[in-house]
Amino acid sequence: MLSRFVKLGVLGLAGTYVIALAVTFAIQRDLIYFREMSSKLREPGVLAIAGSTRVTIPTNDGEKLAGWYLPPRDEAGPVFLFFHGKGGGLERKTQRWAAISGHGAGVLAISYRGYPGSTGSPSEKGLYEDARSAYAWLRQKFEPADIVLHGLSLGTGVAAKLAAEVDARALILEAPYTALVDVAGDRHPYFPVSFLMWDQFPTRDIIAKIDMPLLIVHGDQDRVIPLDHARRLFELAHEPKKLVVMRGGRHNSLSRDGMYAFVWSFLAGDAKKMTEAIAKAVQE
Repeated sequence: MLSRFVKLGVLGLAGTYVIALAVTFAIQRDLIYFREMSSKLREPGVLAIAGSTRVTIPTNDGEKLAGWYLPPRDEAGPVFLFFHGKGGGLERKTQRWAAISGHGAGVLAISYRGYPGSTGSPSEKGLYEDARSAYAWLRQKFEPADIVLHGLSLGTGVAAKLAAEVDARALILEAPYTALVDVAGDRHPYFPVSFLMWDQFPTRDIIAKIDMPLLIVHGDQDRVIPLDHARRLFELAHEPKKLVVMRGGRHNSLSRDGMYAFVWSFLAGDAKKMTEAIAKAVQE
C-alpha cells in the first residue's frame, strides 16, 4: 500500500513538473518582454524625452518603430542610440535624459517591436533588426564617430550585437549579462533552459568581435543580474575597455547614482578625469 502511495506521489510530482515546464515554455516571451510598464507611450502624442521629437522608424522586415529623437547641441554630436530594458519605461527615465541633454549630447531612444508605439511582436531576432534600423536612421544624420551605442539590461545584448556589426564611437553596457539564457539558467536550475529558450542573447559569444571602445558599468548590489556577468564580459572583451563597479549600485539605479560622470570622462578619453570620477567606485 505504501509503495502505491509513493508511486502515485512520484507520478503527481512528475506531472506537476511537466505542466510547469510546458506553461513556462509557452509563455517564455511574456516573461522576457514585459511591455505593459510603458503603457503611457501608447498615446501618439506622448514624449518619452522632454524636448524630443517623436519619429517613426521603418524596419527592413516591415515593422514600424516608435522613437524619440533629441538632437545634440552641436552638429558633431555625440548622440546616443539607447536600447532599453525589458520593461521599457522610457518616459520614466527623466534623470537619464536630463544628464544627456544637459551635457549637450543627443539621443535616439526606440521602443522595441511589440512595445507601446511600435508594431510587431518582440523576439531576439526582431530586436536585432530594430537596432539595425535605428542605427541606419541615425546614420542619415551622423557619422559613426558621432554615435554612441548604449544598452541597459536586456538592451545590452541588443547593443552588443549591433556593435559587432557596425562602426560607432563607443559601446556602453549598463548592467549587462553574459547571456540571457545564463541568467534564466541560474534562476531556474530545475529547467533545461538552454534547450528550451528561444531568445538567448549570447553576449559572451559576441563581445570579442567588437572593435570599439567599451565601457561596462554595473552595481555591486545588483540583485537582477549578478556582477559576475559584467566581470566575465570584461575579461572576454578587447581593449580599449573600462569596467566601473558602482558601490551600492542596484540594477536600475546606476543613472541616478552618477553613472554619467563616468560616461563623459570615458568618451572624452581623459584618463585623469576618469580616475577622479571613479574615486568613489571600484574600477577593474
